[in-house]
Formats: sequence, C-alpha cells, structure tokens
Amino acid sequence: MAVQHTDQRSAWPRVGGIVLLLTALLSVIMIAFAWPATRAGVHDIPLAVAGPPQATGAVVEQLNAKRAGAFDVTVVADTAAAEKLIKDREVYGAIDLSSGHPQVIIASAASPAVAQALQQIAQGLGQQPGEAPAVRDLVPLPADDPRGAGLAAGALPLVLGGIIAAGLLTNLVAGIGRRVVGALVFAITGGLALVAILQYWLGSLEGDYWTNSSVVALSISATALTLLGLEALFGVAGLGAGGAVMMLLGNPLSGLTSAPEMLPSGWGLLGQYLPPGAAGSLLRSTAFFDGGGATPHLLVLAGWAVLGLLLVGAASLRPRGRRDAGATATEGERLVAA
Repeated sequence: MAVQHTDQRSAWPRVGGIVLLLTALLSVIMIAFAWPATRAGVHDIPLAVAGPPQATGAVVEQLNAKRAGAFDVTVVADTAAAEKLIKDREVYGAIDLSSGHPQVIIASAASPAVAQALQQIAQGLGQQPGEAPAVRDLVPLPADDPRGAGLAAGALPLVLGGIIAAGLLTNLVAGIGRRVVGALVFAITGGLALVAILQYWLGSLEGDYWTNSSVVALSISATALTLLGLEALFGVAGLGAGGAVMMLLGNPLSGLTSAPEMLPSGWGLLGQYLPPGAAGSLLRSTAFFDGGGATPHLLVLAGWAVLGLLLVGAASLRPRGRRDAGATATEGERLVAA
C-alpha cells in the first residue's frame, strides 16, 4: 500500500513574518541597552556647595553659566554639613569653599562617572590658568576595584538570578507553594554566593558581608516572586512579559554603570523603581555608606516582593477549574514550543 507523505514545511509568508518579528525584537533589545548609554550625560546631579554666602553665590553662578542644568545645587555652611550630605547619599559630591582653600569633595563609591565629572569641574574653578582646587575622595572605591567594574558588571547577574529562578522553578517544580519556597531559598543561597564573589574574590564591595548578601537576596526574591506570580496568573505570557520588563528596562535603566541622574531625563528615576536599579543603589548604600540613603530602595524591593506574593495569592484563590484550565493551557504552550 502506498504511503502518503504530508508536506510539513511552513509557508513562506509565515517564515517572513517570523523574520520580521525577530528583527523587531533585536531592535528593541539594541535600543533598550544602547540608548541609555549613548544618551547619558551630566544633568541635575545633586551637588553641595559649602562656604560663606558671597563665595558660594559666585560659584553657583559660575556653574549655571558654564554647565546650565548640569547640577542640582544645595548650599551649606561648612565642610561638615557637605560631608554629611555625601554620606547620607543626598548629594554626589561638594565644592568646599569654607576653609579658605577651595577643594572638591567626591565620592567615587557613589558613582565613578560622576566623580570623574566633578574632577573635570574642579579644573575649571581655578583662579589662575593651570590652577585647580584640591580633590578629596571622601568615600573611595576599594583598592582592588578602583573603577567599580565589578559592581557595574553585577547588574546583569542580579536580573538574571530572579528570571532564571522563576523560569526553572516554573518548569521543574510542581505546586506554586513549593516554587515560592524554592525561590526564597535560592535567593538566600544566590545572595551569599554572589556577594562572596564580589566582596572576597574580586574585592568590589566593602561593608558587612551578611548585610550585602541580604540586599542581593532581597533583589533576587523581588524579581523571582513577581515573575512566579505573573506566571501563576497569566501563564507563560505573564512570565515572558515580566522577564522582558526586568531585562529590557530594569537592567539598562539601573544606573549601575553611571548614575540614575546621568540617564535620559525621567528614565533614570523609572529605573530606581524597578528591582535592578533599587538593588544596585541599595547595595552601594550598604557596602560604602553605612546604609545612608538606603530606605527608599529597600521599600521598593520589599514592595516588589510583596507584590509577587500577592499575585501568587490571587492565583491560588481562583476557582480550581480555572486554575486547572490555565495549567493545561500553559502545558500546551510548552509542548507546542517544544
């Protein structure tokens, strides 16, 4: 008996549509990562100017004339007040005119890019050609990583940790409760491992190891729990959309490679409300500033973690028939994808 063979090849229009979709996706990825980097610049950087009113007024006018919109200036009375603002992470540095010998105070641990910009500003404040105020680094980066490369490179693992955890637990572990427990345990072990590498091997972090590990653990759990909740409610589509937001928005807008204020207007602020940006800023605070300025970022991460748990709880409250139907649909999507 003759055997009939069915042509399983896809139609050319379908192939063309997939190619266009892939091209659009690649373009979005390029824009997400390259646009913030190429448009980064000094604007609205918080800066303190310390000293008597006449001297500070002249410097503020000079800054506005030469670098309009570059700095958000806070005028304080003396060196101690300026240093407190830096350690509290309310400003990135200071121009100190209070001692009679002008100096520029930087904090490279807050942002090497901003510290470099402030040093360039110092070159233009001299009274005579070739003369510039002294530069003092109040909160320097570790000697083993003076450019802060380790912490900047750590942005991607922070994002991927939560995404990978949610993806693998969804596919390999049955039961939403077990997935949540798995995500929390992984967040702890992952935090301990990542900080051990950054702090003890690469020398990129200082401060208390356990506190830093807790920050990374909270970051991983915030991402993982949110994605698990989205998957529990909306299936693979929810997991994919959540992962895309964390990767394509959260990572490039985190400001870890420069500073949130150096990103295009408004986008740096948005990045601080996403787990990667909040985690990076919180880790800088605990590692180098004794927790100064940590509270807002801690609240953001805690909020995402709670949101994830609420999404999981909402999924568990759905009628069992709807949950089973969603699980069947999700399994069907996986089989089709396979």
